[in-house]
Amino acid sequence: MEELFTSPYFGIALSVAAFGVGVKLNRKLKSPVCNPLIIAIVLIVAVLLIFRIPYESYNVGGEIINMFLAPATACLAVAIYTKIDILKQYWLPIVVGCGAGSAASMGSVWLLCRLFGLDESITASLLPKSVTTPIAVSIAEPAGGVVPITVVAVIFTGILGGIFAPLLIRIFHISDPVAAGLAIGASSHAVGTSKAIELGEVEGAMSGLAIGICGLITVLFSMLC
Repeated sequence: MEELFTSPYFGIALSVAAFGVGVKLNRKLKSPVCNPLIIAIVLIVAVLLIFRIPYESYNVGGEIINMFLAPATACLAVAIYTKIDILKQYWLPIVVGCGAGSAASMGSVWLLCRLFGLDESITASLLPKSVTTPIAVSIAEPAGGVVPITVVAVIFTGILGGIFAPLLIRIFHISDPVAAGLAIGASSHAVGTSKAIELGEVEGAMSGLAIGICGLITVLFSMLC
């Protein structure tokens, strides 16, 4: 049995199965609270605790999945390319909007960390919370951040965006799909983009575009902090 748990196939199979259950529940219940990622995390943690499986054993397969994060993010370029005309038409508002979103995200984190007296390593870990995981880790690690904290912050931010983005769009009466997509991508990266794709093709493409632009801007901002 121990050989099964230490096999990379175990971690991969458990992750895929848990996420599959999350997707089915999300489609059946049709509630933003039933985010597939949240459900997958809860199921995986439950399995590891119930069967007393060390995280290190599970992560043998988990690390293989992590290898696909960057390529999966790069695949969003396909959606961006299909809307290249919109990008050319609104390039200035897009760049300014992403810059404002990145500044608001990092600025609020920095101010809250100072307010609560958090040390520099925690601050460096939380600053890139609104960009996709591969970029966030590459920013936090050289700055002395704690990578696991960065990963948790990124996932938590993305889940919140996926849950509350549709509600906030309705509350603030955002009818422009370009604005809606950019806002989601700038604040909640790839997890939010999955929800933006559900809202519409333009929203998904603009959200994917925001991931890349905000990632670049956040890297530049982090060099100044």
